[in-house]
Amino acid sequence: MKIVDLSKTISYNKQDPWFMRIKIKHKTHKQSKGLIRFFIGLPAKLFPKGFEGWADDKILSMGVHAATHIDAPWHYGPTVNGEPAKTIDEIPLEWCYGPGVVLNMTHKADLEEITVADIRADLEKSGAVISPGTIVLIYTGRDKYIGTREYPMRGTGMSAAATHWLIDQGVKVMGIDQWGFDLPLKYMAEQAKAQKKDDYFWQAHLVGQQKEYCHMEQLVNLGALPASGFKVSVFPLKIKGASAAPARVVAIFE
Repeated sequence: MKIVDLSKTISYNKQDPWFMRIKIKHKTHKQSKGLIRFFIGLPAKLFPKGFEGWADDKILSMGVHAATHIDAPWHYGPTVNGEPAKTIDEIPLEWCYGPGVVLNMTHKADLEEITVADIRADLEKSGAVISPGTIVLIYTGRDKYIGTREYPMRGTGMSAAATHWLIDQGVKVMGIDQWGFDLPLKYMAEQAKAQKKDDYFWQAHLVGQQKEYCHMEQLVNLGALPASGFKVSVFPLKIKGASAAPARVVAIFE
């Protein structure tokens, strides 16, 4: 069995937008001595030979959307087609494991949206087949900007129509290897104002108010995968009531 990691490393990066920065405090083995002596009650003279204490770490600050993560329907709005939207702990685990298909969208320019025609053309070229339960991975190559200030500003993005089309094929989970699933946020805001359109901003996300689905953002390494022939595992942390959760996303070749 071969496993390909599709997840970012969770770490601090000063180039991230201020509201997305992750802060982690690492404690060395020796820093736990006081805890062991005074809370647990084991004097240092009785520490086993070679035991200096245990290493420990604390996440001081980390938003659920800050690393490789999966968005729950609740992220897009409080309801889906009039019914209460699922939070991340309510997502069926069956959605989170299944056959994978990669859509190669590396030819799409920054700020150019992905269309249904783009998806159909790539499937015809690769021969990959999308069926109910398929987890679709959208390969744009923008993970090369991770760690730079450009990362949130670069990328293509899913159109509402393309998102609808994938859901209509029975896809419950899809994901992309760039900062966000839509076109870059600032660009969408600028275009919505310039065109005076109230249905332009966050259009792919907002499909989730009509049809139930989840998507992943900030994937990596999709270029290492074939178009199909593997399984995807994307189990999120079980955070009660949350709109998303970090996930260790991997491709599995059996």
